[in-house]
This record gives sequence, structure tokens and C-alpha cells, in this order.
Amino acid sequence: MTGRRRTTALIGDDNTVVVGGRRLTWRTLHKLPQLPSPAAVLVTNGADALAALRHHAVHGTELLVATESRVDELMREELGESGFAIVGSDGEVTPAKLKRVEESGRAWLLTSGSTGRPKRIGHTLESLTTVTADQPPRTWLLPYSPGTYAWWQVVTLSLTQADQGLVVIEPHELETWPAIAAEHGVTAASGTPTFWRQAIYRDADALAAVPLEQITLGGEPVDQAILDQLRELFPKARISWIYASSEVGASIVVHDGKAGFPKSWLDRDPDPERPVLSVEGDELVIRSPHHGAGLVGAVHTGDRVEYDGDRVLITGRLDTDEINVGGSKVSAGVVRNVLMGHPGVSWARVFARKAPLVGRMVAAEVVTNESLGPITDADLVQWCSSRLPDFGVPRRIRFLDEIPQKETLKSDV
Repeated sequence: MTGRRRTTALIGDDNTVVVGGRRLTWRTLHKLPQLPSPAAVLVTNGADALAALRHHAVHGTELLVATESRVDELMREELGESGFAIVGSDGEVTPAKLKRVEESGRAWLLTSGSTGRPKRIGHTLESLTTVTADQPPRTWLLPYSPGTYAWWQVVTLSLTQADQGLVVIEPHELETWPAIAAEHGVTAASGTPTFWRQAIYRDADALAAVPLEQITLGGEPVDQAILDQLRELFPKARISWIYASSEVGASIVVHDGKAGFPKSWLDRDPDPERPVLSVEGDELVIRSPHHGAGLVGAVHTGDRVEYDGDRVLITGRLDTDEINVGGSKVSAGVVRNVLMGHPGVSWARVFARKAPLVGRMVAAEVVTNESLGPITDADLVQWCSSRLPDFGVPRRIRFLDEIPQKETLKSDV
């Protein structure tokens, strides 16, 4: 095992951290015993995840942190065979099956697995700490699943910046998080579009009572409808959306209240501090200074883009976004955005369905806002017909009772 060292200055060590209703600081979080290294620490709550992160920051332990529910038996085997000791939520340690030299200071992230089994991406605390400029004092909501890239983004901000408190939201608190946030004075919150839609759908008044000054969206395609809804609820807040991933880090940050980013950002002159964005075919390609280990150069993101005037819109994954209807192609993301532009639609998923003659047709699942009155599939077909070509109009629409949301705060869009 190599020598250990503190990997970064813990400027935020005295920031307030609220976990399980307890008001602590990073410094007064419970301390973990000396971990084996490399270690995969599997947790069931936010407090243990934060304790593992602080241990990593102080000691340089090679660390992967994730919830137990995200790591199945096959993944445990893969981790053990890659040299990780598995530390369970009960503290029990399963030794690594392979002995190897520790990479001191290395932090490993599991990708979301949206395109297959989760992959491990290597980072350091420095590469994960992308906010380095001084920030105004804020109290941040932390709803993300421990170990995800978005989780690391929020926790590193609190750990390395002064006056950046945290209020941790556990999975069982997601339905009532606005009340918790209001109680503890949360002024900044980051979540997926699905996360924000859920909060508006459940109780828009409770959400509006949170004194938010900074609202951030990421993790899924961000459409104009959700930006406009948040602007209506929080007219004075700064609303930002971020394109970030474990592979390329935080690469696009937009603050102008519009979906997509300016076309002028494509192929800008190289800057060592700024990602270079380009499009090859319909795919977003990024060269990023915040990339994961071994991902130097152009990274093909697998995300599909479309142009809308002077904006570049990220519509979805290449392998699922394009629907071919009898030889005519339509973006599922574009159709989804049209559906969610309807004032009575709170959420929508668009996908291809087999059909006679044309091979595929456009289908959708939607969740409607019943407070605005009943909405039928005929209403939505008529709405889409005036905004989309005929082959892009959903011909099968299924109504769901609630917005589906995964542990990563995403839905299958």
C-alpha cells in the first residue's frame, strides 16, 4: 500500500451538514475506521456516504462509493476481481480477490448504466471539483444517489468552499423534500428535470415556499417547458442547466433560461480551462479538461443533437431518439418537448412502437395535471398535429398515474 496524504484543502470542513434531521458539520460527521485501499464502500444512507468522502479527502484512500442497491452480486464480483475490498453498510469487509498497488487519491464513479451495465470511471477530488471561484453563501439541497457524478459535484462544492452548507435528502424523503428544504433554509438545489417535474406535480405551492436563489438542472435533456415553469415559480432565482457526465465532467453550463446552448459555442478556439464542443453527424462530441482517467481527446457522448435556429438542442440518446416512420425520421425528444409544452402535461416519454405498413409509429406515455381538467388522447393528438409533421404525431398515448423516477432521479426518457 502506498503512502497516504490529504488530497485537498478542506476549506468547507466547518460547513453545516444536515443529515437525518441532525445538524452537523463535515468535521463532526462520524469517523470511519481506517479503510482498506482500494475500497468500494456501499452505503444505505447519506451520512455514511459523506463520511466515506471525507475519509478519502483526508487520507487519499482509493475509493468507490455507491448505494448497496446499485451494486448487484455481479458488480461485487467485478469489483473484487479488480482489487477492491467491499465495505458493506454494516461495516463488514470482504477482502479483494486481487492484490494490486493502490492509486492513492483516485476516486471511482459508476456510470448510470443507461446504455448497459454501469462502467467505472476514474477521477480525483481535484478533477471532480469543477467550481473553484468564490461563491455566495448558500445552503444546497443534496437529493442525488451517493457516488453519482452529480452527487460528487454538490458534495465537493460544500467540502472545498466556505459557506456552502448541505441538506441531505434520503430516498424516503423525496416526496416531501420541499418542506424539509424550507425548514432548513435551502437556497440552492440541483436536480434532474424529472426531479423538478415531480416536485411541481406533487405540490407546486410547497415548492414555491422554498427560498431558492439558485436552481440547477442536469442529468437528462432539459426542455423549455420545465425552465419556464421554474421561472414562473422563482422569478428572481438564477436558473442553470448543466451537461455533465462521469466521462467528460461538467462540460456545458447555461444560465440564460433557454433550452439548448448557442451554436456559436461549437468548435471554439481551444482553451485549457474550457471544453471544446463539436457535432459529428448528429452526435455531440466533447474534448474536456474535466474528463475521467484515460479519456483524453474527443469523447463521443452518444447523445443526439438537433438545431433550432441559433440553438443546439440535446434531444436524447442516439440509439433511442430517432424514430423511423415509413422512411420519415422524427426525434423522440422533439415530440416529447411538444407534448410537455401542453399546459396540462406534467411528464411525457416518447418511443417507437411496431406498426403495420410503416414498420414503426410514434407512441407516448404521459402524466397529466388533473387540476387543469381532464385531458384525452384526442386533445394531445390535436395539440401535436398543429406542431409536428403527421408522421411525428403520437398515435398511441397511455396515461400514467404518477411520474416514474429511478434511484438516479431520472426517468426513462
